[in-house]
Order: sequence, then C-alpha cells, then structure tokens
Amino acid sequence: MDYNKTSELLKALGNPVRLQILNGLISSHGCNVNTIVEQLRIPQSTASQHLGILKSRGILTHKKEGVKTCYKVSDKRIEKLLQMFSK
Repeated sequence: MDYNKTSELLKALGNPVRLQILNGLISSHGCNVNTIVEQLRIPQSTASQHLGILKSRGILTHKKEGVKTCYKVSDKRIEKLLQMFSK
C-alpha cells in the first residue's frame, strides 16, 4: 500500500460537498458543473474548486463536450467506499 497516496485520497474525500459531488456523479454516470451547482445549490466557483481537487487526486476524469465539461468518477474504489459508508 502506498500510504501517502491513500492519505491524499482520504483527504480529498474528507469534505461533505465533495462526497455529495461524487455520489451525484456516480448515480448520474457523470455530468457537468451546471448540474452540480443546481443540485447542491452551491456557487459555480465552489463546485469548480472541489472538482479540481478531485481531479488532481485522480478520482475524476473529464471530457469536453462543446462548451461543457462532463466529469466522471474514474477511481473504481470510490463507489465501493461510498456504498460502505452509506450502510
């Protein structure tokens, strides 16, 4: 186990807004920032900051679709962790 990488992953998950973003992305199979902003009722800048943290930890990938950017959870462990935490 790489303890440094695991610690960074857990730090990224240690925020309730990021957990909500991840849960929403998993349940919707990906979406753009506007959807996240509308569903969580947070400013776009806040959503973008959280998405940036999740991307930098390798948890998310993104794909440009015209002027929109679609985010998806790329780390398969995240869905398992969220399922475990919801029990």
